[in-house]
Amino acid sequence: MANTYTQLYIQFVFAVQRRISLIQPDWETELYKYITGITQNHEHKMIAINGMPDHIHIFVGLNPKQSISNLMQIIKGESSEWINARGFVDGQFSWQGGYGAFSYSRRQLDQIYHYVMNQKLHHQKESFLIEYTRLLEEFDVQYDSRYIFKPLE
Repeated sequence: MANTYTQLYIQFVFAVQRRISLIQPDWETELYKYITGITQNHEHKMIAINGMPDHIHIFVGLNPKQSISNLMQIIKGESSEWINARGFVDGQFSWQGGYGAFSYSRRQLDQIYHYVMNQKLHHQKESFLIEYTRLLEEFDVQYDSRYIFKPLE
């Protein structure tokens, strides 16, 4: 892409199907490395990845050659296949449909990096549902509450 210059930083948030806490500490690091590999193989820069047993945050320097929706489809699809092939969960693992994608400026890199890397500490104070709704509202994203990630039943 001659004469194309971009600076695109996106935080993605996506959840395990039905928000079941399936991501276990004994294999979450492997999962994060696998997702990092997918991201880098598609020429994006992984800045931070972390999460909870029921959801993940990834913070990426986005290459504009690939759409956000295509990248998410590949990450979620390939990581689900990887988890299932290794038998990390009983039954079939899948990610919940949809995701959040939030853009940031270069000045916010350090702040968002630390936010993602401190997810476990952060969620001692704030639930995923509150966090996700807050992000949508901070970014003025219109949403239908019928389709928002629901609290666990």
